Amino acid sequence: AGHMAFLTRSTMRGPHNRTRVTSTTHRSRVDGEVAPDGTEMSVTAPEVSTTRATALDARGVLFVHSAPRALCSHIEWAVGDIVGRRLSFAWRPQPVMPSAQRAVIAWDGPAGTGARLTSALRGWEHLRYEVTEEASSGSDGSRWMHTPDLGIFHAQIDSAGSTVVPEDRIRAAMETAGANAFDLHRGLRLALGQSWDDEREIFRVAHE
Repeated sequence: AGHMAFLTRSTMRGPHNRTRVTSTTHRSRVDGEVAPDGTEMSVTAPEVSTTRATALDARGVLFVHSAPRALCSHIEWAVGDIVGRRLSFAWRPQPVMPSAQRAVIAWDGPAGTGARLTSALRGWEHLRYEVTEEASSGSDGSRWMHTPDLGIFHAQIDSAGSTVVPEDRIRAAMETAGANAFDLHRGLRLALGQSWDDEREIFRVAHE
């Protein structure tokens, strides 16, 4: 029971891509779907093994919410190294930060590609990004969120794209808070990655 999925948090984008707490957020996009900024690029990562037993199919999305212009080519190289070919993203201006760019890239490949993409971009200054990997056979879904001030947050997601918090994390928050409702609220916000969502929200809706 220590690892039982106990709490989920679902959100969805409304007609103007605002986050509403009612349904699913950040559903991974695949070929033919429209990205938040109207432009999407799809890439395929090479399999890590030639045997079907270890080369599990997965798919997800890389959202670059804001990146300095000087980093754009380096991001393309880093992601290209993961997917095994040279890439050129469809960059668009980030209205909130005039000197920054944004892009959305849908990917598919072996399970674990999302973690490899996250690691490849980790630690770069002034870079805000998000990586999703949908659940696949034998592998849970995941979301990674990164901001310059907060670093990386990782959460498990279910088949609907909702954040799943393990039971032991909830119990730890309850034990730490005791009868203090404010401390419990703070612990649950941390478990859900709410601070990461709050910081990135302005970059998600800036194009409206």
